[in-house]
Amino acid sequence: MRFSTLFAGIFLTFALAWFGETVVPNIQLGNLQPQTDEDGGDIYPVNNSGIAARGRKIYVAEGCFYCHTQQVRGSQGGSDIDRGWGSRQTVARDYIYTDPVVLGLTRNGPDLANMGNTELVDSSTGKKRWKDAAWHYAHLYSPRSEVEGSAMPSFSYLFEKRKIVGQRSEDALKLEGEYAVENGYEVVPNSDAKALVAYLMSLDRSHALKEVKQEAPAK
Repeated sequence: MRFSTLFAGIFLTFALAWFGETVVPNIQLGNLQPQTDEDGGDIYPVNNSGIAARGRKIYVAEGCFYCHTQQVRGSQGGSDIDRGWGSRQTVARDYIYTDPVVLGLTRNGPDLANMGNTELVDSSTGKKRWKDAAWHYAHLYSPRSEVEGSAMPSFSYLFEKRKIVGQRSEDALKLEGEYAVENGYEVVPNSDAKALVAYLMSLDRSHALKEVKQEAPAK
């Protein structure tokens, strides 16, 4: 009798834990839909397609989430907003169209949730965080040529070094100093690099949502 009671207690404990961790969140968040305004014209989030969608697959395949997060914490949970990583904390609605969600594992590098936002300012430099495609290409090819002391590995295998035939390519990297290639050659991104950069530049989770307030960095 005591064994059956103990077994029932253990089973009930695990059942309640599973219900609370799996069923309840799915009931609360499983049917979230994009937010729309009264006119139905402003919809957020939107489902990225084309090259940016392909770039997200490359982002996952290359393991970028091992060193970068895509989750901005509110001011009560950290200093992400003060760092210029976002104007508000990220919430469940931000991830409706991301499967699997790449929240990230560690922050060896900065959070990327709003890498494509043109207004956010990096608190460490006072400059806008947004970078153009040329910067991203150079950073992927040789991280320390753009960020001194960066621990990020080179993704040079996403680029092709080739001899210039005729006119120099518009996509050719502008490499200088120790990172420059010999005269007559150029380094250009391949299709995977272009897709990855398109994805990074599409990241913007600053849209105002009814369930979370916008926050201003501390001054």
